[in-house]
Amino acid sequence: MISINNTKTDKPARPPDIGGQAVIEGVMMKSPEAIAISVRRPDGSIARAYQKYVAPSKKYKQLGWPVIRGIVNMALMLMLGVTTLDTSTKLLGLETEEPGKFEKWLSERLGLGIEKIVMGVAVVLALGLSMLLFMVIPSGIASLINGLTSNLLVVNLCAGIMRVAILIGYIWATGLIPDMKRVYMYHGAEHKTVHCHEHGLPLTPENARRFTTLHPRCGTSFLLLVMVISVLLGAIADQLIYLIFGIARLSFPLRLLRSLITLPLVAGVSYETLQGLAHSSSLLARALRWPGLMLQHLTTREPDDSMLEIAIDAMLRAMHGPRDAEAQSVTDSSPITAPMEEITPEPGSGLEPEVKPAS
Repeated sequence: MISINNTKTDKPARPPDIGGQAVIEGVMMKSPEAIAISVRRPDGSIARAYQKYVAPSKKYKQLGWPVIRGIVNMALMLMLGVTTLDTSTKLLGLETEEPGKFEKWLSERLGLGIEKIVMGVAVVLALGLSMLLFMVIPSGIASLINGLTSNLLVVNLCAGIMRVAILIGYIWATGLIPDMKRVYMYHGAEHKTVHCHEHGLPLTPENARRFTTLHPRCGTSFLLLVMVISVLLGAIADQLIYLIFGIARLSFPLRLLRSLITLPLVAGVSYETLQGLAHSSSLLARALRWPGLMLQHLTTREPDDSMLEIAIDAMLRAMHGPRDAEAQSVTDSSPITAPMEEITPEPGSGLEPEVKPAS
């Protein structure tokens, strides 16, 4: 996934940032004005979804302020990630599992559609697992170490090392799953297509193929930055707690609470750092973004041309809209104009599938 900076720039020569995300058998691309999803169905046809997008900062100027925009962006990408995966599953026509009794009970109690309940339960479980892996376990270890030393930087450094180790192990383990290998290939296709766009080249598989699968604005790099910056801000927060309240050693519940409270600030600072490093060509910036790029070797794979076509198809629609994108050549010989089956989403479900009759 690539994060998107919706702020204006004084350098007209630089194209607007386009971000995206790999989905099941496809790619989502997000421009400052629209979101588009393209997926490859088993029969080789392409199913698409498209939605106009208005940045929150255009509605509320304060949400575009530095650091605050990073917090907003993290929340939006979490919500968009869930919606995008759900939409891609519908576009592929994949059958979903029969909801359990608990989901049906919640649906009746809350008066919501069963699909919304299933998605909500999945989000809660995912967030719970994330908190367990990246907050509860590291906070518990940090509390144990804090009982041995009063050096707050050492305590937070140990917690940070544990988070990075868990992150790398988790990514490596998911890469062993056959379906995830294909998702990582589409992730590589997304990055190559974004590079092609940023270099001002025509969007064709031939042009995109030459670029690397690594990208400095990738969400993988963002996650690593979050882990590193949490060490620094955590040490500062612990020192402030000591100066204000006189607490030199935080108990496990207090350390976990402190991690939750400082998470938005960590996300905001990490976002600003990611954007600054991505758009700088200085030696220092290249050195600082190198670890994140290396981590992307675990989350990206070399795609084939059919995957590049999907990523290009999504980007063209995100940049130009469904109708204008049809006039853009995706390959030198055969533009993608595959039919799409109409899918009716539930009201308020997010992305509206593009209704395009079969040709």
